[in-house]
Amino acid sequence: MINLLRRLMGHNDKFFALLEASAAEARASVQQLARLLHQDGGPATIDDLVRTRRNEKRITEEISQELCKTFVTPFEREDIEALSFALYKIPKCIEKFGEKFLLGHPRMEPREFDRHLDLLTRSVDTVVEMVQGLRQHEDLETMKERNDRLHRLESDADRLMMEMTRELYSGRHEALRVIVILDLYSTLEKVVDRCRDAGNIIFQIVLKYS
Repeated sequence: MINLLRRLMGHNDKFFALLEASAAEARASVQQLARLLHQDGGPATIDDLVRTRRNEKRITEEISQELCKTFVTPFEREDIEALSFALYKIPKCIEKFGEKFLLGHPRMEPREFDRHLDLLTRSVDTVVEMVQGLRQHEDLETMKERNDRLHRLESDADRLMMEMTRELYSGRHEALRVIVILDLYSTLEKVVDRCRDAGNIIFQIVLKYS
């Protein structure tokens, strides 16, 4: 009987563990991105980014499989699936940045993306806190503060994008560099947007069950 009840309850902790593992992979992708951007010597590769994105995809697929065979879930299946895909998009977008970065690497200046990386690090750290907060049943006010923080970081990323675009359009840079760097800036801004999207989903889950 106990085993039957555990199956009917769906091992709810499993979903929390999988979502936390997914958020951890998202954070790992940002950490690996930092190493790529600050690498000194040796050929630059995105192997670690690819590996992290594949790990994230495996977790996403496992969540989908568990949803198919679980009777009771900690919150609505659609919300779990939406959050899972939102988390997956973070390392996926970072991998795309890595691919573009390798192509344009000769035109990069030292510490080119440090300000973007700071915003991205703070954003993904906040997402990890919010995902962990689901298992801990964090209160609505705490989750709102974290979600508001993500929106402020997203606004900061937008302002940084405009500032950098204004500098690139100043006429002091070669045309090809402008094209390459703008595309990379835009991709990093999208990563912050993906973090904000994940935060919005988490906050809506907490709001629904508060």
